Amino acid sequence: MAGLIASSFVALATAEEKVDFVREVRPILEANCYQCHGEDKQKSGLRLDVKEAAFRGGSGHAPDIIPGKSAESPLIRFIRGDDGADLRMPKDAKPLTPGEIATLTRWIEQGAPWPDGVDRIQLADKRDHWSFQPVSHPEPPATRRTDWARAEIDRFILAKLESAGLEPSPETDRLTWLRRVTFDLTGLPPTPEEVAGFLEDRAEGAHERVVDRLLDSPRYGERWAQHWLDVVRYADTHGFEVNTERPFAWPYRDYVIRSFNDDVPWDRFIREQIAGDSVGKTEATGFLVTAAALLPGQIGKDDASKRLARQDELGEIVINTGEAFLGLSIGCARCHDHKFDPISTRDYYSLQAFFAGVKYGDRPIENPKVEAIVADLNARLAPLESELFRLVLPAGSGHTRAPVSARGNLERFAPISATAVRFTIQATISDNLREPFIDEFEVFDTEGRNVALDAKSTKVSGGRGKENLNNGIYGNADCWRSNEKGRGWIEMEFDRPHRIEQVRWGRDRTGQYGDRLAEKYTLEIRSGSGEWKTAADSSDRAAFDPDRAKAALFQPEDLAPVSRSRASEILARRKPILDELEQYAGGRQLVFAALSDAPEPMHLLNRGDPEQPKDEVEPATPAFLDPVQLPGDAGDLERRRALAGWIADPENPLTARVIVNRIWQWHFGMGLVETANDFGHAGTKPTHPELLDWLAGEFIRSGWSVKHLQRLIVLSATYRQDHRIDPAAMEVDAGSRLLWRFPSRRLEAEAIRDSMLAVSGRLNLKTGGRGFDLFKSRGGLSGFPPIESFQDDGRRRMIYAHKIRMEREIVFGAFDCPDAGQSLPRRRQSTTPIQALNLFNSQFTFDESAALAERARSEIGTPIESQVEHIYQLALGRAPDLSEKTDAVQVVAEHGLETLCRAVFNSNEFLFLP
Repeated sequence: MAGLIASSFVALATAEEKVDFVREVRPILEANCYQCHGEDKQKSGLRLDVKEAAFRGGSGHAPDIIPGKSAESPLIRFIRGDDGADLRMPKDAKPLTPGEIATLTRWIEQGAPWPDGVDRIQLADKRDHWSFQPVSHPEPPATRRTDWARAEIDRFILAKLESAGLEPSPETDRLTWLRRVTFDLTGLPPTPEEVAGFLEDRAEGAHERVVDRLLDSPRYGERWAQHWLDVVRYADTHGFEVNTERPFAWPYRDYVIRSFNDDVPWDRFIREQIAGDSVGKTEATGFLVTAAALLPGQIGKDDASKRLARQDELGEIVINTGEAFLGLSIGCARCHDHKFDPISTRDYYSLQAFFAGVKYGDRPIENPKVEAIVADLNARLAPLESELFRLVLPAGSGHTRAPVSARGNLERFAPISATAVRFTIQATISDNLREPFIDEFEVFDTEGRNVALDAKSTKVSGGRGKENLNNGIYGNADCWRSNEKGRGWIEMEFDRPHRIEQVRWGRDRTGQYGDRLAEKYTLEIRSGSGEWKTAADSSDRAAFDPDRAKAALFQPEDLAPVSRSRASEILARRKPILDELEQYAGGRQLVFAALSDAPEPMHLLNRGDPEQPKDEVEPATPAFLDPVQLPGDAGDLERRRALAGWIADPENPLTARVIVNRIWQWHFGMGLVETANDFGHAGTKPTHPELLDWLAGEFIRSGWSVKHLQRLIVLSATYRQDHRIDPAAMEVDAGSRLLWRFPSRRLEAEAIRDSMLAVSGRLNLKTGGRGFDLFKSRGGLSGFPPIESFQDDGRRRMIYAHKIRMEREIVFGAFDCPDAGQSLPRRRQSTTPIQALNLFNSQFTFDESAALAERARSEIGTPIESQVEHIYQLALGRAPDLSEKTDAVQVVAEHGLETLCRAVFNSNEFLFLP
């Protein structure tokens, strides 16, 4: 009936007068629709009181008004209830009358004429926003006071202070500035020697020499990389419920540290993190995959679950890129047009198309130095391996071999010319309720070469993750998985015969996992004649022993009795080589980074639903910012290089502004724009817009040098101000946003821990590599019991800790340490009782207090007064005054030197950036 009515209206439309929008249509919309789709509210993204918005339509069913096609217009379908009573509009209100429906239908059939200039409200142009305009290049303003400014920065600050009727604070004392700049640039306190040297250096340029020394220190990169890792939510686990280890995330962390230390130009830093695998910087693309991610086994096996997981992966890359480099919440446009910024859903999926060829995973790092190290280690290992192998008893020799081990098993047999090998699993350990895993299946010829490693000449069949069987990567994260519970098979076919004599296989060569291990199996070899023969099986192995589930290769049972003494000597020489090779993942250093693949087609998704694809989109940047567009057949690296170039273009109005604002924030605690990740309409305006643009321009002029900008900042009069409170100034600017004083703040968790270790004399300055443990587990479902006392490796700087996503460290996590769940552009500063309790009563504090006390005794001797003075010099950079010294001596006499050290570690003077 509804279709018949519509047809009747269409037939009559040509004979009737034109519908007048202002007199006939708008009153209907105003009375029935504006409450949910007007100025105050836009449900489903639909707004009907403004022409531009009405014809653009809402989310999920745009356009809602299709001129000349009333039957296809969602607006008519909804008001008639064509799609069911639940979707009839207006919802929970009186339906439109047949006459009103007829009027709207006729209006659309007549082309939906909506005259320009009749709207009562004019929409603001979302493109008209300060951060979307080109960077200006303002001259530093004139100021009434001319004796204060040391640099151009100061003139911008002073002009703002004068306009607010404020004066800058006096310059702070030299010790305070030294402690401030040393903590700020390195995250560590100055040593007594550094304090004495600076206080004695009265020559011109003393401050500049300190800054240059700090910027040249390796400790600088460790400090400033942490700021960036907060923004990109770096962690060493995958997240979600299982939260398994991400064992090769750390090379990206080390890349960031090196980049800050080397003052890599920021535009290059951007290009490397987005497309570094095109310029030999594979580890830099760890940036693209820092977010939490589901592993294949955690994703549903149905195609819909896989499509949703893929969209989530790509969405995280878009979010990371948009927030970190552009200061835009582009991810908000995944399901509907952005509510505040001129970013459409089409913009979102067009931007996502730049990453359509990116997958998450481990990949080798192209590093000639590492390759040389590995080659040398393998050359030293080869003769030892060869001799050991000759001592191994072959399968079927009549001796009982060692039980199977997750860390590796060796099958030796008489040399045979093979065209294929087949490994059939009949049962797994304990039970057959789970699918067996194999991390690597190695086939060695009589020359000691792993012929299976050549993936191009080896065809692998059977199970899931076949590509993981012979890629040279050990560990659970890169395993082959059977399709069957308790059983399975693999087959490797070579493109030419190889004379082979051993096979090595394991469930997890890194020794972390011991489950899903094959216990009963058969190894078969196909000869050149095409005949399959059994080369080895599990029948001569001892019964599985849980206590030896992770035993290494070459167990005593595998060796001839007369050879075991010699084997022990070889194993002892072999172990340190294997330990060194382990950090390179069995011969190649890996990184969890962007895997480059052929880009998949990208579609505009209705309401962000992968099951509702609409038209295909090509790679393109947001339309409102001088867009770049590529054809749909562009390759992965071409796409990412183009996007990186667009972001790093000096003409991009956002990129330089966003990073100079972050740098300013990391020095002063708050950026000129408070919302460092959001430079859009929902963000805050800059307190000093001219200064922000001047900094952005200077940054680009300097060659995008972070250290150049930092020199300007920390040597400025603004930075040298005292931090003390002026009640009158507080009345005008309580938050010190105008910088009439230096805003003192508590050190971050990492700086507190590192400083305690530095002062106690136990800080391990080893750089780079796999992170040390803060917990007894590195990931998984078994929980995260904390480690309370640390040995040498655990006393490295905290940036080198193995970071568990969504799990805060037991002591310092209370100090607002991020959990890597989301980007953290700025650390908040909370004050809670647990912070004081942790810092005063934790085992870590007891250990470092004891170490500091012992240091004072060994360096000074027995006089308590001298010990107290030395502790103050080490921790606070100064001698105690008379009252402090008197109280401290009494505390030591009554409670011991360790108690004084605990009190010093808990003092505001130790914990705060002055």
